[in-house]
Amino acid sequence: MERDLTRLREAVLERVEEHSAAMVQLSREIHDHPELGHAEREASRLLAARLTEAGFQVERGVGGLPTALRAVYPGPERPAVAFVGEYDALPDLGHACGHNLIAAASWGAAVGLARTTGGELGRVVFLGTPAEEGGGGKIQMVERGVFRHLDACLMFHPHRRNELEFQARAAYPLRIRFRGRAAHAASAPHEGINALEAVILTFLGINALRQHLREEARIHGIISKGGVAPNIVPEEAEARFLVRALTASYLEEVLEKVKNCARGAAQATGAALDLEPDGPVYQPMRNNQILLDVFRANLARAGWQEPEAPPRPGGSTDLGNVSQVVPCIQPQLAVAPEEVAPHTPQFAAAAVSPRAEQVLRTAAQALALTGLDVLTDGALRHAARQELRGGT
Repeated sequence: MERDLTRLREAVLERVEEHSAAMVQLSREIHDHPELGHAEREASRLLAARLTEAGFQVERGVGGLPTALRAVYPGPERPAVAFVGEYDALPDLGHACGHNLIAAASWGAAVGLARTTGGELGRVVFLGTPAEEGGGGKIQMVERGVFRHLDACLMFHPHRRNELEFQARAAYPLRIRFRGRAAHAASAPHEGINALEAVILTFLGINALRQHLREEARIHGIISKGGVAPNIVPEEAEARFLVRALTASYLEEVLEKVKNCARGAAQATGAALDLEPDGPVYQPMRNNQILLDVFRANLARAGWQEPEAPPRPGGSTDLGNVSQVVPCIQPQLAVAPEEVAPHTPQFAAAAVSPRAEQVLRTAAQALALTGLDVLTDGALRHAARQELRGGT
C-alpha cells in the first residue's frame, strides 16, 4: 500500500509539472485583466473553459453569484476534496494581493490530481470564489450550501513571508452615518448641526481608544462623505470602518467600544446617528493543524527548502467562514521580499515575477499531494473533522 501511495505521489508531482506552463499562462492572463469583486467575468469564464477542457463538469453562478463556479471531476461523491480559487483584484492596484496565483495554483492542483487518479479515489472539486476583497463571496456560498459534502478545502496565498499557519482576523465592516442640520457657515453657523464634526470626533475617540486595546485588534477607516461645500455646515457625513480581532468574542467587544465612540460624538454635536454593517462579517481563520502538518510534509516532497516563519496576525479572509464548517488550510508562501507589502503596486508586480511563478508550481504540487492524502487516508479525514469539531 505504501509503495502504491509513493507511486501515486510521484505521478501527481509529474502531472502538475506537466501543467506548469499552462498555470503560468493562466496566472498572467488573470493578472493582465484585473477585475473587481463580483465583476470577475473574464477570469470566471477563463477558468470555466480551462476546467471543461480538463474533463471537469462546470457549473457557473453557484450560490447565486454570477462569477462563482463549481467544477467537479467525475467520480464517487465521497471522499471529496476542494481546491479554492480566488480571482478578484483591488481598486486601482490590480492583483496586488496575488489572487491570480491562487486561481492558477488551485486550478493546477485540481487538474493534476484529477488526471492522476481518474476520479477513482474520490471527488476532486474546484471552487471559484469571487469577491474575497471585502465582498465576502465565500460567505454567501457557505450560507447557500456550496461547501457541503466536502472533507477538506485547500488553497495557498502569496505573501512576503512563509507563514503556513495563517492567523486571519475576524472583521466587521461598519458604516457610521451622522445627520445634522445645514446652515450658512459664516452668517449663521449657530443654526447648524455639523455632521462632519461628529465624524471627526468619532475618529478622535477611536484614536484615544487604541491605547487600551490588545495588540491583536485593528481599527481602520475612511471618511466617505464629509459635506458639499466649505461655506455650508455639513448636514450629512459618514465614515466606513473595518474593526478586526483574532477571535469573534473580542471582535464584539472592540466593536461595541467603537460604536460608543460614535454615540459619544452624536451626543456631543447633537447629530443623529445611524450604525449599520457595511458588508458581510468575516470570521477568524481556523487553521486545521492536521491538514497543515500534511501540507508541510508535502511541501518538502515538492522540493521546498525555505524556512517557515512564525505566524503573525494578518488581515482577514472569507475563507475564515468556510473554516468554521469544513477543515481548511491557507498556507502563505513568499513571492516577494519581506520589505514588499501586499496591497501595494510593488506586490502587484511581484505577483507575475519569476519568483512568483516558481512558487506557483511548488504550491500547486504540494496542494495536489495534500488532496491525494485526503482522498486516500480515512484516518486523516476523521482526524481533521474531529479537530474541526473540537475533539483534538
